[in-house]
Amino acid sequence: MCSDPDSRPPITPLPGTGAAGRHVRLLSADGNAFTAYRADAATRTRVGIIVLPDYHGLTPFYEALALRFAEVGVDAITLDYYGRTAAPPPRGDDFDHVAHSRMASWAGLQADVHAAAHMLRSERDVEHLFSIGFCFGGRTSFLLSTVPELAMDGVIGFYGWPVGPFANDSPAPAEMTDAMRAPVLAVFGGADDKIDPAAVSAFETSLQRSAVEHQVRVHEGAPHSFFDRRYSGHEAAAHDAWAEVRAFIAAHVASD
Repeated sequence: MCSDPDSRPPITPLPGTGAAGRHVRLLSADGNAFTAYRADAATRTRVGIIVLPDYHGLTPFYEALALRFAEVGVDAITLDYYGRTAAPPPRGDDFDHVAHSRMASWAGLQADVHAAAHMLRSERDVEHLFSIGFCFGGRTSFLLSTVPELAMDGVIGFYGWPVGPFANDSPAPAEMTDAMRAPVLAVFGGADDKIDPAAVSAFETSLQRSAVEHQVRVHEGAPHSFFDRRYSGHEAAAHDAWAEVRAFIAAHVASD
């Protein structure tokens, strides 16, 4: 299980920053019109991030996360994956996320990310672009490092399945490291019952072999989806993970 309607990021909002969010409609190059949530920082810092949800798509968790990024000066857009196969969100409890995630092709995901990147670059003057994803989106975020046209400054994935086949047709990140060009931050829970330690180790070994700049962070005792305020007892892991994300972004903005 990833996010649900009650999930929210385990990050304290920063009132008074002037950050503002709203729903927008984007159009991909293949003609797909889809919903996204855009959060603008009060001041343009030329730093932006594309937020890739878990297989539930655009939910309040990811809208709130986009705002948390904007509050610390990072313009953000979070995407809904299912513009090609479903009506726009919000969606009812009977929506079959699993079935629709299988139809969210890797080619289609790339097209949608390109549309989001274009909006950030053309309307917010973003020069340093990152991605962050969770579960389904974590795997996708890792793979964006292989897309040179996006010119990502860094990609971040939380508990993204790094090996083997997946629900959709996306390749395994561990098998694509030779094509990765952007630095990678991979965040996992040490007690994740969906991603075993061998998979994490295989991904890290592949990153090392391909000489990809990377950080792999395993938070011992933390379950899958630990980055959620619902998970009492894992506040320290969530706090540390957010600090790792912010430090990764700051380091790769400063290094340019």
